[in-house]
Amino acid sequence: KRTVLVAYAVSHASEVQLVEFDKLFGNPDLDDDGVQLLREILVDSRAVDACEDLIATRTREAIDALDDAPIADEDARKALADLAVAATVRSV
Repeated sequence: KRTVLVAYAVSHASEVQLVEFDKLFGNPDLDDDGVQLLREILVDSRAVDACEDLIATRTREAIDALDDAPIADEDARKALADLAVAATVRSV
């Protein structure tokens, strides 16, 4: 599945990494070494960092938008903000 993570990796990987990525990504017979190589390409291309930065930015924007939203119920506003954080904050 082509996701933002994959799109970023493909557009920022070296030529050598791109050849390996294309060979491994979506391969139903992928072994542990192949998984590790794909991981390294995702990290080395900064795809993981770029996606985490994008998620953090969008989360901040959503919480800022909630601050300005015409929501009278402060408990509801806090619940939505908490949900935004819970859905996006994780360790990688």
